[in-house]
Amino acid sequence: MKKIIYRNIAKDCIKNFLLTIFTIGIIIWVLQAVNYLDFVIEDGHGFMVYFNYTLLSLPKIFSRVFPFVIFIIFSYTFLKFEDKNELVIFWNFGIKKINFVNFFLKLSFCFMILSVILNSIIVPMSQDKARSFLRTSDLDFFGNILKPRTFVDTIRNLTIYFEEKDENGLLKKIFLSDQSSLKKSQITVAKTARLSQVGTNKILTLYDGRTINTVDGKSSVFEFSKTNYNISRYTFNTTTYKKTQETSTLDLIKCSLYIENNKENPTLTKDPKIINCRLDNLKNIYKELYSRIVKPMYIVFLVSISLLFILKSKNDHKYKTNKITIYILGFAFIIFLESSSKFITLSLTKNLFVSMLPIILISMIYLFFYKTLETKKNENIH
Repeated sequence: MKKIIYRNIAKDCIKNFLLTIFTIGIIIWVLQAVNYLDFVIEDGHGFMVYFNYTLLSLPKIFSRVFPFVIFIIFSYTFLKFEDKNELVIFWNFGIKKINFVNFFLKLSFCFMILSVILNSIIVPMSQDKARSFLRTSDLDFFGNILKPRTFVDTIRNLTIYFEEKDENGLLKKIFLSDQSSLKKSQITVAKTARLSQVGTNKILTLYDGRTINTVDGKSSVFEFSKTNYNISRYTFNTTTYKKTQETSTLDLIKCSLYIENNKENPTLTKDPKIINCRLDNLKNIYKELYSRIVKPMYIVFLVSISLLFILKSKNDHKYKTNKITIYILGFAFIIFLESSSKFITLSLTKNLFVSMLPIILISMIYLFFYKTLETKKNENIH
């Protein structure tokens, strides 16, 4: 009977957790997707790039709301049990409160492992995949970002300006500035221009203009009646390089060990085999590892805070005060959890101590449960 009760409780918690995290996640995703429309409207990316990029942001959203949902769901479950007198039934069936606590702590370890997998494997992989769509994207909607009397600098190293655009798509009085090289620059002006697609390339055909080339301070000018400007050879200003957050957890661990072992040797403080693996980025690497591996451990502590609801019944005159106190404690801890990365430094020893904090807190609150329940048990005996 006890196994059936525990199994039903676990199913109820898992079902409510999945329903809540997907509901909240989808709401946040929809709101965020509106902001991502800038990729189409301002940066000229295609709708498929926009769709894939926004879809792959879902795992990161789930990882961010994970602790909040855990606390809400387990708190709701225990309060529901108390309001429906189900906890009293559990105790009458011979379920000891300390065994009840042990069961939920074991269940919380399963959620912790799920959070570790989500943060350490799925999120970095999805973020890197999302960024890859930007790296390989072409200028599908380049024509949409061209606006009259506006300096358009969405494309890296190229600035475009024109006075007006007629109903046939002809650009008038156009100006282009190419700053692709430090020692070389190119300025092109033309009376008119037209954007067209030639194969996979975006071509800007310029009419009646001239180009001024400057190399090492020396300038040369040539005039043209018609010339083609290949826009597709340029890239977006959108960040396309691989960030630390998109690097695999295994690479981050290898990088941190490599730098720690070679800190005293200035020539070996950067591993060329791993992107972003350098001494000046070590603190960010430690923060990322902390977020992926250590933060999920606090899931167990959040469930432990929720378990405080079982210590007082609804008939207790301090029940409402106790309920408010536990909610304040839980939400305050979630805020602390989100800002705890600030404690991470360049010192490996200090970081290891910070990483031990969840284990210390879990041990302390479990000891509190054990002492409190043992005291109540002895009081009942006497």
